[in-house]
Amino acid sequence: MRVVHVITRLIVGGAQENTVDSVLGLRRRPGLEPHLISGPCSPLEGSLESRFADCPELLTLLPDLVRPINPWRDWTAYRRLLECFRRQRPDIVHTHSGKAGILGRLAAARARVPLILHTVHGPSFGPFQGPAANWAFRAAERFAAKVTTHFVVVADAMRDQYLQAGIGRPEQYTKILSGFPLEPFLTAANDPALRARLGIAAEDIVVGKIARITRLKGHEDLLAVAPELLREVPRLKFLLVGDGSLRRRVERQVRDAGLQSHFIFAGLVAPGQVPPLVGIMDLVVHLSLREGLPRSLPQALAAGRPVIAYDCDGAREVCLDDQTGFLLPPRDTAGLRLRLLQLARSPELRQRLGHTGRNFVRERFSLDRMVDDLYELYLRLARQRRHPQPA
Repeated sequence: MRVVHVITRLIVGGAQENTVDSVLGLRRRPGLEPHLISGPCSPLEGSLESRFADCPELLTLLPDLVRPINPWRDWTAYRRLLECFRRQRPDIVHTHSGKAGILGRLAAARARVPLILHTVHGPSFGPFQGPAANWAFRAAERFAAKVTTHFVVVADAMRDQYLQAGIGRPEQYTKILSGFPLEPFLTAANDPALRARLGIAAEDIVVGKIARITRLKGHEDLLAVAPELLREVPRLKFLLVGDGSLRRRVERQVRDAGLQSHFIFAGLVAPGQVPPLVGIMDLVVHLSLREGLPRSLPQALAAGRPVIAYDCDGAREVCLDDQTGFLLPPRDTAGLRLRLLQLARSPELRQRLGHTGRNFVRERFSLDRMVDDLYELYLRLARQRRHPQPA
């Protein structure tokens, strides 16, 4: 069974890691021939293309499959996808992300691909953008849904939002959690040498944040509460892992506030470098206003680190309030300050929440479980197509 995945770009990010892990994992499942088509990456956001160094035949790059709307390049990308599908004749096309999701599904339908799937990694519409953009994205998703056999969601919140918007039917949705290699996080240690290299003392309490430094990621909220927190707990350090278009602005704000000695910018790091960094964190915050189910939350919990998150999209499905961390209303900086202070002052609370979180994630987020669930979904949909149920 030939399965072609399509994604807009292979930058360093949760949806991209999920897709790459799925494709590479599925090649070890019997009867499957997986392949991935992607657009180009931008240097600022990193690239996962090197993951295919040992199997380059699994990856095809389409230069015109780009994230910004560009009518000519979008039409060219659609034609190239159509040519690929007609040549490869896949049994399944499985799309990811907004642009690739629309163009890939429409091209697959035109090429008469039997099964067309789409994973909703995060919402393409919502309160984070204006009415005109929301109308356009909802309309595009409803149109593409007409040719979609099945949807995969990484959180129940994604299914609920799409159904509320009139996209698909309940029976078309399956939740498959975004698994990842657990062992590096389960064994992540508080390495004194790594702390020292980053200017972090043994007695410092490290608040970690793993996210691109772009709008909607909440760095400004963390910066807003930092001065008052530091007056209460002077040994706090803030470790920011990630890069992005707003990094210089955030760095300037840190300097203007005189907080350079408390903020550490680790920059963009490869996925394999994340576990050691999580290991030296005492807790992790995730303040995004747009996310499906952020990988940084289960990754932090796998390392036994409690989390604080805004109640946005799928965050509440991992950040269980007062069980694995603390869940806050979006933009609740007063609550953020209070919970950060509470965790900073109580090693016992951090240990309790982290222990519960580690057990929660160990049972649900293994990479093998994700790939197995996806494989079983493919087989089930293929059987249903061969033997449809009577109406």
